[in-house]
Amino acid sequence: MAVIADDPVLVDDWHPVAASSAIVCNSLVGTQLLGRELALWRDATGVLHAWEDRCPHRGTRFSIGTVEEGQVVCRYHGWRFAAEGPCVRVPALPKDTPAPRAMARAYAVRERYGLAWVCVGDPRGEVPPYEETADPALRQVVCGPYDVASSGPRIVENFLDMAHFGYVHEGILGDRTQSEVADYEVAPLPQGEGIIATRCFAWQPQTNSLSHGGSQVEYTYRVVRPLTAILTKVPQAQAGFREAISLHVQPLGEEMSRVWIVLAMTNFKQSEAELRAFQDRIFLQDQPILENQVPRRLPLDPAAEIPVRCDRMSVAYRRYLAQRGQIGRAHV
Repeated sequence: MAVIADDPVLVDDWHPVAASSAIVCNSLVGTQLLGRELALWRDATGVLHAWEDRCPHRGTRFSIGTVEEGQVVCRYHGWRFAAEGPCVRVPALPKDTPAPRAMARAYAVRERYGLAWVCVGDPRGEVPPYEETADPALRQVVCGPYDVASSGPRIVENFLDMAHFGYVHEGILGDRTQSEVADYEVAPLPQGEGIIATRCFAWQPQTNSLSHGGSQVEYTYRVVRPLTAILTKVPQAQAGFREAISLHVQPLGEEMSRVWIVLAMTNFKQSEAELRAFQDRIFLQDQPILENQVPRRLPLDPAAEIPVRCDRMSVAYRRYLAQRGQIGRAHV
């Protein structure tokens, strides 16, 4: 079995698996996480469930079945499963009581920030914190998903990198004639797990989807879990504007990931479609870079690549991963 499927750091953590809005009542949605196939479904009362996408009878995916009267019905033989997981009826043997082991495997599931989150192991705490979404002055918009042929840590590290703005996002987030990255500060988060980079400054031609005049922007980056990072940005030329962008990686397998981005911003002028289109444009510029990094797994050996002073947050992130057991060994 692939290393990522057994990594206790990831198995016991929460990961996004779908937009909440995509899971409607009395329907099934199939997805993947850490090499496992999942079936997500919402009963008539709105309660969300996450199961292994496999009927225990003959292995048919639940996700091609139906939800009827609060029960999942397997499409192959019509076996019916209650919300807690046990089979309650076998149509071919209507007088028999299904065996106790005729049980769907259920996983812990939560809904936060417009996303459905699943833990396939034993949750070690709650869903990663994203305090900005609790601010009533900020508007929340879910963007993505973006499927990327790369590992989760490579994607997070790219999100933390300012030196690529003038080359990958030229004319929007950067200008190669003003690509210098000034020194910034990196430290452990004052409370809880993670690291933070502060006083990160970049000159941007277009600081957000509304602004086109160019401005110096101050960033703060937080890594709050191995595969979750959050940035906040404040353009100096736009009084009152502030924005937070969180990146959450859904690890599908060793070198295949799905990325979700949640915006929290003071921009109430544009439609959600316009905001998503701007974010799509940015991320789709990053995708070919991510898919052409070799190796696809982030190397944690300090001698494997050549960091420079402006890679301070990247170095701290790699050290953070290396300290977390198997996730570190999987990327050496």
